[in-house]
Amino acid sequence: MQQLISPLPQPEPGAAPLDPASLESLAAVYAYPDQVNHGRPWLRANMVAGLDGGARLEGLSEGLSGDADKRIFGVLRALSDVVLVGAQTVRAEGYRPARARAEFAAARRAAGQAPAPVIAIVSRSLELDLAAPLFTDPLVRTVVVSTEDAPAEARAAVSEVADLVLAGRGSVDLPAAVAALAARGWTRLLTEGGPRLLGQLAADGLLDELCLSVAPLITGGDAPRIVHGAQMPDVQRMRLVSLIEQKGFLFTRYLRPRAW
Repeated sequence: MQQLISPLPQPEPGAAPLDPASLESLAAVYAYPDQVNHGRPWLRANMVAGLDGGARLEGLSEGLSGDADKRIFGVLRALSDVVLVGAQTVRAEGYRPARARAEFAAARRAAGQAPAPVIAIVSRSLELDLAAPLFTDPLVRTVVVSTEDAPAEARAAVSEVADLVLAGRGSVDLPAAVAALAARGWTRLLTEGGPRLLGQLAADGLLDELCLSVAPLITGGDAPRIVHGAQMPDVQRMRLVSLIEQKGFLFTRYLRPRAW
């Protein structure tokens, strides 16, 4: 893996140079800004796409991934407090509870974090498989984000197996939801999409950072882009701050203007 942009922290004199393929170096590259230690949330997205922009291959993002992408995926999860994901993506990708990583255990304890990040599912309808491992066997209790007017029976059922956060009526009020998660001390936010949720987050001005893996594949078909469906109030310009290459895959990190 070759680091092309974004200098890594310099090692102490006489120490071995930092290796961008190592978990330690990747954690340094993708470290959250200091504002998260002062109660101010930071929301980053982690997505993958092919060269022609498709966010899925044969219906899943898994087909676009590779070993290095999975390594960065694991690092981004290990740094986060909470992973925000849409219910459709949970169903399609077969989401399971986040696991604790021994390599990050000490750093998470020092930061006051739980052993693994919380999975927070955004679902307006609450049509969820409550017998799935996300609800029956999580290391940390799963959160479901829904609306105040979601069906009462479904809200009661979800509350038995998960923490329920209600934000908005008719559709999930994402700014209110992010504020509610941050109020619990979860200021290191990560979203893994899918494209519709990411589109809504971007349209609401909530996206601080985009970590985009570009797979060296042209897939064709009708797969959505990584941001899909939402009407953006304006084009959002972002600045490239990190670029890593391995075996034709590009791992990019962009910040929005307010984060410059």
